[in-house]
Order: sequence, then structure tokens, then C-alpha cells
Amino acid sequence: QVQLVESGGGLVQAGASLRLSCAASLRTFSSYGMGWFRQAPGKEREFVAAISGGGGSTDYADSVRGRFTISRDNAKNTVYLQMNSLKPEDTAVYSCAASTLERTRWKNEYYYWGPGTQVTVSS
Repeated sequence: QVQLVESGGGLVQAGASLRLSCAASLRTFSSYGMGWFRQAPGKEREFVAAISGGGGSTDYADSVRGRFTISRDNAKNTVYLQMNSLKPEDTAVYSCAASTLERTRWKNEYYYWGPGTQVTVSS
């Protein structure tokens, strides 16, 4: 079975930083591309960032580029999302996901999903 569990969410003020973690039970973690997605109330789930299995290639949504950084530690089966200069519009439930593709921003290519962690940014 596959289990992805996010952590690190919380309530912060605009301009603050937060780091999310996603621990995965995937048998061959390094063979999966990993991604972060978010969903705000009344909105559809949107792509945030993705990283290849080896960590050598990344991709970001325009809305977070320059502020967020995705990384992974394959020895710990963990992917991270460092979020800096947070804005109220970043408020959402953030979920990590695993894809059999090396790297993709398309949600339909992710087969395993975590339950998500809430990030709330106050103004």
C-alpha cells in the first residue's frame, strides 16, 4: 500500500515563511516524480510545484515562482515545499502527490495523493 502524509501547515501572517513536508511510504520513492497541489474553498485544485525523482528538475506555477522551493530527500522518502513571502491568496489545503512520470504539472498524471495540510495566511 501507498501512504503519503503532509505536515507543517498552520496559520501565519502575510510575509511569513512556512515549510511543508510530505512523508511517503512508496517502495521506490526515487522513481516517482513528486508534486504539490493546493485547493482553496470554491476553487479547483491547482498545480503548485513538481520535482523529478532524482531532484534535478523542477517546475513551478507562475503564482509561486521565486517564492516557493520544492526539494526532496530520497534517503528520508520525503518531499518539501519551502514557502516564503506568503500571501493571503496562498491560503489553501496543500497536498503532495506521486507520479510515475519524472515530472509533470498535470494532476491527472498523479496516482497517489496525501490527505493535505491546511495553510492559512492572514492579512
